[in-house]
Amino acid sequence: MSCPICGENTVTKFRPFCSKRCADIDLAKWLNGSYAVPSQREEDLDTEVAEGEISQSRPH
Repeated sequence: MSCPICGENTVTKFRPFCSKRCADIDLAKWLNGSYAVPSQREEDLDTEVAEGEISQSRPH
C-alpha cells in the first residue's frame, strides 16, 4: 500500500500514511476545507443556491 500524500510505502504505525508528516498534511487538508464530504441536507442545498445567486448578481 502506498501513502496517499507522497506515494511512498506505508508504515504500520502511521497507516495508511508513511510518516507523521504525511498524516499531519492530510489532517490539515481536512481542517482547512480542502477535503469536503458533499451534503444532501436541504438547508445546505438552499445555501449553495443562494450563494450561487449572489455571485451571479455581482457585476464582473
